[in-house]
Amino acid sequence: MRPINEMQLTFESRSANEAFARTAVAAFAAPLDPRMDELCDIKTAVSEAVTNCIVHAYGEGSLGKIYISAKLFPDRRLRIKIRDCGCGIEDVKRAMEPAFTGFPDGERAGLGFSIMQSFMDRVRVSSRPGRGTSVIMEKRIPER
Repeated sequence: MRPINEMQLTFESRSANEAFARTAVAAFAAPLDPRMDELCDIKTAVSEAVTNCIVHAYGEGSLGKIYISAKLFPDRRLRIKIRDCGCGIEDVKRAMEPAFTGFPDGERAGLGFSIMQSFMDRVRVSSRPGRGTSVIMEKRIPER
């Protein structure tokens, strides 16, 4: 199915850009007329994915690019792809387990992927060590 609209963003992996990313995707989803809770779900999932890029992909003190593309489909489905070109994930299945964290000092809760999965209809993660990670999330907004 061909999208009815699409957009792309590229920005640096700075913490300040997390709010920009979630707001931009929320504005893009607005034509679907989501309820407030659906909009909050989308924004939270985007926030978690972008935060993963900022915290994990490029390492402490390093900057890299984060890429977001989003598409709206005629069946009222929103597809968001968030990717980086960072260090990648060695074991995606393990990384997606609730409470798994790459920070054994307890600094992070390890719930990012679990949150994305609970707020979106579908979440797929692909990664290659040394090549980066892509997170594709989908949510269908029912017509009212």
